[in-house]
Amino acid sequence: MPVPSFIHNKHLLWRAGFGVETAQFDHLHTTDISELLEELISEEAFSAIGYHASGKETVNAMEPASPAEKKKKMQKIYRQQNEELNLNFLDKMVNSREQLREKMAFFWHGHFASRVQNPEFNCQLLNVIRKNALGNFKDLLYGVSQSPAMLNFLNNQQNKKDHPNENFAREVMELFTMGRGSYTEKDIREAARAFTGWGYAKDGRFMEREKLHDEGTKTFLGKTGNFTGSDVLDIILEQKATARFITVKIYRFFVNENADGPTVDALSEKFYDSGYDIKSLMKDIFSSSWFYSQKNIGTRIKSPIELMAGMMRALPMEIRNPENLIVYQKLLGQMLLYPPNVAGWPGGKSWIDSSTLMLRLQIPQIWSGLRPLDYRPKEDDDLDMGLKSRSADPAGKGFKNPNITIDWERVEKVFAGKNIGDYLLQSTLSPDISTVNNFSDGSLRMKVINLMSTPEYQLM
Repeated sequence: MPVPSFIHNKHLLWRAGFGVETAQFDHLHTTDISELLEELISEEAFSAIGYHASGKETVNAMEPASPAEKKKKMQKIYRQQNEELNLNFLDKMVNSREQLREKMAFFWHGHFASRVQNPEFNCQLLNVIRKNALGNFKDLLYGVSQSPAMLNFLNNQQNKKDHPNENFAREVMELFTMGRGSYTEKDIREAARAFTGWGYAKDGRFMEREKLHDEGTKTFLGKTGNFTGSDVLDIILEQKATARFITVKIYRFFVNENADGPTVDALSEKFYDSGYDIKSLMKDIFSSSWFYSQKNIGTRIKSPIELMAGMMRALPMEIRNPENLIVYQKLLGQMLLYPPNVAGWPGGKSWIDSSTLMLRLQIPQIWSGLRPLDYRPKEDDDLDMGLKSRSADPAGKGFKNPNITIDWERVEKVFAGKNIGDYLLQSTLSPDISTVNNFSDGSLRMKVINLMSTPEYQLM
């Protein structure tokens, strides 16, 4: 039977990162939990991610192309660049040594959800989130609120004095900071007036357009003054409701969907007193004994991205057509850069329905080349990302498989003499191994594939 430290190490690596990497399996028994936590908390020099910007010059030079032709060409280039950015983010989740930074960035990516076509805006926002993922929430909030992607997505570019647009102000309070019940409709109107003039230049630089700003007196959350957008954000951060809202959401994502009231109260109080130090909050969570209680281990359904990244970390693989991983993101309902709405992905049991569960259980077999992908993406022009053209591929090669080669010889060495289920599964409710073996030819390869194809592997 695995010793508690072994179980706890697996739990920490899944919740504070994207699962156990192949090379880590041999060290799960010997690494102290505090040592592992320090390794996860430590940060290296920040490294931004991006995409190749080629192609725009070709569009601008198209003659005598019509405006419609240029627009279509530009949309194709944008789609390709967004795909590349998507896959570069996924690659960081799989291969970065800074697992906690990327896991926090993944969390904030869903919290500060935006959906725009411009890859430059997407790239800038994603790097703001990644850079500040473990920093100070005030810096993160300011960076996101002044990003062209968010100002565009929430219509603040159109927010002008005498004609205020309330969308940005409403979502900043409802979804990004305090949550419903902590403000009034009048607070929204007054905040919208304060945010008038916040926008961006053509190159994406944040601008406070003074001529469009309402300089009148506003009353917001009980304070009165000639407030700007920055004043509103500062007042929001003064509210303890903000610290609690963020803490509850982090607890539900990293610990348990059922938030423990007294625990959250203590965490949020400390988070507020720290001046919104995100890293300190995460360290408090991961170093607490209750984080490792049985009710919190193997009880969370992996999101599609966590499922895919976890498999890619656990099995040494070469992916020759990584662009086709976009197909799986779409079919499973979680495409990076494309949240369903400003509230982000709902998570939990929403990941599992009759179609997605079947595909989730079949991915290990598909990626191992044992079966084809028999699914087709739903018709959705906004999320097409070129999938229709792939599904129309007569041979089906580009669409059906990312062309993955798994180093099974290395897997054999890693799992030699080990109980595979102990290493691959988080849940204390393990599947019937005899049943798994009945569907196997006795090889370790098939045992691994079959274990990854169980409902228990969907939990972490």
